Amino acid sequence: MLDHLVALSIAVILDRLIGDPPKMPHPVRWFGKMITIMEKRLNKGKYRKIKGIVMVLVLSAAVVTAVVVLQDLCYALHPAAGVLFQAAVIFTAIAGRSLKEAAMEVEKPLRSGLLEEARLKLSYIVGRDTEELHESEIVRGTVETVAENTSDGVTAPLFWAAAGGAPLAVFYRLINTLDSMVGYKNERYEEFGWASAKLDDGLNWIPARITAFLMLLVHGKLGLWNQVSMDAKKHPSPNSGWGEAAVAFMLHIELGGVNFYQGIRSDRAKMGKPERKLKRVHIIQSVEMMERTVFAFIVFLWIGGMLVEFAPSWF
Repeated sequence: MLDHLVALSIAVILDRLIGDPPKMPHPVRWFGKMITIMEKRLNKGKYRKIKGIVMVLVLSAAVVTAVVVLQDLCYALHPAAGVLFQAAVIFTAIAGRSLKEAAMEVEKPLRSGLLEEARLKLSYIVGRDTEELHESEIVRGTVETVAENTSDGVTAPLFWAAAGGAPLAVFYRLINTLDSMVGYKNERYEEFGWASAKLDDGLNWIPARITAFLMLLVHGKLGLWNQVSMDAKKHPSPNSGWGEAAVAFMLHIELGGVNFYQGIRSDRAKMGKPERKLKRVHIIQSVEMMERTVFAFIVFLWIGGMLVEFAPSWF
């Protein structure tokens, strides 16, 4: 457990310092290529749900086994080498700096009123149509992305890294990538992506709620918990609404509403209260909330890890 905590702390520091260099080999890109190959071969004909389960099992076994073998080799060389290997793997599983930079890339052109550029930058991080969005809708899309991915992109992989080190962190990132690629409820993926979507929901259930709780706690807003929990349940995802609802209530804004995907209207439940008009500053504030919450989450993991590590000896 101590090794896991040290490794994830180093990983967060690395993420803050260097982020995700574009030319650096990244496991998520490898995952994407493997998923694309298997999806093309398996997602056809009969028994697509079973084939989707097979894909998840095969990829999970291959990825986790590779990490475990390499990790054991590093620990055989020296315990410090093992911890550093874990840190390197966990570093690739989190995306705090990338999330911040992506959000600020949208905020930057808004300062000068360059809506076309802001729409383009937003299209890089959301799936909705952005071509006709007004400034408030550009802000909404960016804030929703930061709020949701505080858990998906940072705290959830850290949670599983604390629980099982690099193997569980990379397993989480694989499942999250599978869900983002095939976990859609449409004709092509509803059956084939069923296992990926359900497993992703399960892995995110606990981290999403802890993240929302700590987000409120660190900002002195625990009194909003009941309102947040009520609005979070309106979201079509069992987990994504927690971060969005927490940020919405704390910023006194309303998230959710109408989106368009390839011209098709999608009505999402609204969260929070429209007490303030969505403005560029809310992007900055949502990023600041994400950073404070991540710090609080690491403290939470250290406290929990110490209890797990030493509680048996106390009793």
